[in-house]
Amino acid sequence: MFSNRDIADYYNQTLNHYQRWWQLNRALAVHYGYWNSQTTNLTDALQMLNQVMAEIAEIQNNINVFDAGCGVGGSLFYLAKNYDVNGVGITLSEKQHAFATAQAHKHGFDKKVSFMIGDYVFTTFADETFDLIWAIESITSTSGKRQFAHEAYRLLKHGGKLIVADYYLNGENLYDTNDYLEKWRKTWSMSPFISSSQFISIFENYRFRMKKDIDITQNIFPTSKKMYRASLLGTLPSIAYNLTHNTSRFAKTHYLSGIYQYKALKKGLWQYHIHLFEKS
Repeated sequence: MFSNRDIADYYNQTLNHYQRWWQLNRALAVHYGYWNSQTTNLTDALQMLNQVMAEIAEIQNNINVFDAGCGVGGSLFYLAKNYDVNGVGITLSEKQHAFATAQAHKHGFDKKVSFMIGDYVFTTFADETFDLIWAIESITSTSGKRQFAHEAYRLLKHGGKLIVADYYLNGENLYDTNDYLEKWRKTWSMSPFISSSQFISIFENYRFRMKKDIDITQNIFPTSKKMYRASLLGTLPSIAYNLTHNTSRFAKTHYLSGIYQYKALKKGLWQYHIHLFEKS
């Protein structure tokens, strides 16, 4: 099981990879995105996921938003620009925090959004502080999903919403003969995968009402394939670099993640869902 320090180290050690391949300075996102007829490139897809999730959550203007596992801050920038929200993002990564804070200042969002280093499972915010909790590909990392459900319920106002976009097992008792899922999660410092139904059950047990469960696996497939191709092209250069440099723990094997995640997806081992919950 990975510790919070492990997770922070992963994002610290690979931020430069995402800056190059995910074009962070423009896209301001570290996730799969959402491909449809309106998207022509990865940056468009990354922004489109924000739009799709905002529409699913039926976001109103001027609400208070907590981004649990905010990465480099792109979702809060999008919501501040398009919905005039007030937002707080939390990340374990010191480098992500510094990047997000600098971008907030650069783009003039620092009066609307702020960022902090910490664990979204245990926060110091007052009860019923937020109208919406937002999480993209971050709840996968924690082993404390039940603790997060408890914390999210505490932080939300009555009738508040929680929207999550993440990876899930495609059912239970899967036969993963090549251990692709296990190899993938280790390269990304993630906790063991659970199914969508298991995830929903956790939050329903904490008195959340499940409003929507949307499978968008086909909408993230192009990114998965792009990652796979990039990993294949980068295999020999990565091996050569590792032999000649003192490469950090996660950076050393990062190129393999694109191969594992795609092969697991092709075998139907995992899915990508958007879940919308409401505090009852």
